[in-house]
Amino acid sequence: MTFICYPKCSTCRKAQDWLDANGIAYELRDIKTENPAYDELAAWHKLSGLPLKRFFNTSGLLYKSMELKNKLPDMSEDDMLKLLASDGMLVKRPILVGGGFVLVGFKESEWASRLKSE
Repeated sequence: MTFICYPKCSTCRKAQDWLDANGIAYELRDIKTENPAYDELAAWHKLSGLPLKRFFNTSGLLYKSMELKNKLPDMSEDDMLKLLASDGMLVKRPILVGGGFVLVGFKESEWASRLKSE
């Protein structure tokens, strides 16, 4: 599994602590230094079954400064993926990518439910 996070993010640290406490092995990837590429984001989006809008870090400063709340509804999926691939700070985190699944954001109950079957 790959755990994509921003080390300074408290939610990411909480998720990482949870993974460690539950003995779940993962490869760590810093979203700031290794931004997800367009193709990765497209694949994760498809695998997650989530609306693409859920991949945006809506509480981030960059999201707010770019006024994306007003722009996203009029953007194509292709344009949204290009935008997400342009800066890791726009991407919702943490993201956990495993064989056949993608979890976006940390909800302990969701992660526990998905990972206990692994």
